[in-house]
Amino acid sequence: MTIDHAELTTDQVLKRDIPWETYMTTKLITGTALQLLRRYDKKPENQRASLLDDDGPSYVRVFVSILRDIHKEETVEYVLSLIDEMLAANPKRARLFHDKSLASEDIYEPFLRQIAMERKMVHTRKELQDTCIDLILPDHSSARPKTQYSGAMNGEASDSKSKLTTIDDVLKGLVEWLCTQLRNPSHPVRGIPTAVNCLATLLKEPLVRSSFVQADGVKLLIPFINPVANPSTPLTSSQSTQQSMQLLYETCLCIWLLSFYEPAIEYLATSRCLPRMTEVVKSSTKEKVVRVIVMTFKNLLPKGTFGPQMVDLGLPQIVQNLKAQAWGDEDLVEALNQLDEGLKDNVKLLSSFDKYKQEVLLGHLDWSPVHKDAFFWRENIKNFEENDFQILRVLITILDSSNDPRSLAVACFDLSQFIQHHPSGRFIVNDLKAKERVMKLMNHENAEVTKNALLCIQRLFLGAKYASFLQV
Repeated sequence: MTIDHAELTTDQVLKRDIPWETYMTTKLITGTALQLLRRYDKKPENQRASLLDDDGPSYVRVFVSILRDIHKEETVEYVLSLIDEMLAANPKRARLFHDKSLASEDIYEPFLRQIAMERKMVHTRKELQDTCIDLILPDHSSARPKTQYSGAMNGEASDSKSKLTTIDDVLKGLVEWLCTQLRNPSHPVRGIPTAVNCLATLLKEPLVRSSFVQADGVKLLIPFINPVANPSTPLTSSQSTQQSMQLLYETCLCIWLLSFYEPAIEYLATSRCLPRMTEVVKSSTKEKVVRVIVMTFKNLLPKGTFGPQMVDLGLPQIVQNLKAQAWGDEDLVEALNQLDEGLKDNVKLLSSFDKYKQEVLLGHLDWSPVHKDAFFWRENIKNFEENDFQILRVLITILDSSNDPRSLAVACFDLSQFIQHHPSGRFIVNDLKAKERVMKLMNHENAEVTKNALLCIQRLFLGAKYASFLQV
């Protein structure tokens, strides 16, 4: 099926003529179903609305049975479009699918099966996802029992019992498929935005958050957190920018929803989420994007090491700049004030050594000012003895485990600083078996690494007495 065909609108699909009589002749639908379809199909909206008000569950049963029993793509698209049109006109009609008279029907299975099929029907897939969401969320707590059983489909007698598809099954199936779309979208343009759009709705549900984290889905969202550039040309670029902005907003909305879930927070702490969102909020003028990011920061601030990370990323100054702007959203203004106060508390609590220690323990080193600050090393050199020289041991571990040239260079430099400023630095570093690890890095392909590895070895051989004469 071509992309053009996949992108037909609902109105275009509903212009088709479906051979309902032929389906009845071949016993794919019943005579009763044919009568209902004749009354409903191609009729004015007010007439269809009246039919749904009078006997909505009967029409739902017909639609679901067609999706279950008929596999012709044009017909599947048509019925999904009928359902989409029905729910778009009145979302409360989703409750018709949960009517007591349909208790023995497996309402969800046909939708899940269609989503799972390898078809590039993006328009249909979007309707499928929207329909599943509409069916689940309005009555999530009471729509259907958690465990149900029924006899065989189509009224056939059966001695065995088959388990019906539950809401939980639908949620898990949707999450699995949406993660697949984020990894390998079935449509080059609409696949990822559609998946993120659905997740922005579904992640309100605790089960979805749990399933999404278990599916390792959190890391799949991070690449979409990027500043949106201003369009260079008026028409196509403007439309593209608007679509990119919406994708950015809905991705950040997903992160905000995940920031209420502890296991997801653990994933976020080890990702590039915070630096990426900081870059976005620093340059974005879109109020809804700024609001959702600030609300996320406010949620994450008291959790784990997020506070120190925010301080190191320069967020206190960024928040000051944001507060100076005129925002129309009172919730955003209040959130900025709360975030500002929380960041100030973090700055007060964090001494320069605390920040340095946090950076080392995270394993991602950079040339922040403290590394080359002689006053910092003089004032804090005794702190390196804490917990049996824990910080030195972590620096040496970084030499073994890190693939980041910057982290390796800084770790070598910091070891050389310790040798220079601690009276027994040379002997302590030798006892910790650092020399062999540093010497291996003298042949590293990165010049910054080799330079600082050489400096560390020179100081290791010369000791503190002569180390100060070496050029940094």
